[in-house]
Amino acid sequence: MSISELDSKQALAVKHIRNFLNQNGRMPSVRELMQAMEYKSPRSASLMLEKLVNRGVLNRCPQTRKLNFNDGVLAQSSNTSTVEIPLVGTTSCSGPIFAEESIEAYYRISSQLAPSGSQYFFLKIQGDSMDLAGIADGDMVLIRQQNTAKSGDLILALIDDEAAIKKFIPEDGIVILKPCSTNPEHKSIILTHGFEIQGVVVRSFSNL
Repeated sequence: MSISELDSKQALAVKHIRNFLNQNGRMPSVRELMQAMEYKSPRSASLMLEKLVNRGVLNRCPQTRKLNFNDGVLAQSSNTSTVEIPLVGTTSCSGPIFAEESIEAYYRISSQLAPSGSQYFFLKIQGDSMDLAGIADGDMVLIRQQNTAKSGDLILALIDDEAAIKKFIPEDGIVILKPCSTNPEHKSIILTHGFEIQGVVVRSFSNL
């Protein structure tokens, strides 16, 4: 089955399913596809999945009934385009993080790692405060710019004009910014206010 043989709605569904799989490591549920396709009912999403099964785009496991991409179609649907992401240094100042003078370089990465709809930047890490989270001294971290986060996210926080990557744990009117380190010198920071979330860590790279 060739992707080019699909109609526009089917191709859009394949795009949403592929992007969800890349970002979450699993296929979307019927309701998640319904939301992505802006359908009004789960039945519309279910019917779309059946169409993709019938066309050979998706396979259904006879034992579990779970859906998976046909390997050949997944290869066709992969997006090989790239985007340029700025490196803004090792710390951020109290001014705009995307100020032109703060950008040190640009790196090209797959658009699958930085999907459109959000802004991204790289930050170079100094220190070992997050080594247990897989972020070592000298690594580059890809950060999605946003001012909110979920409990357990690794965030870039601006505290007293200094940038720090920590684990975000909100609890009963306070926020705990927790290091994830083998070094006992690094301690949690407990705050009620006076900090800003500047982004959420997407992943780290050690060899850029």
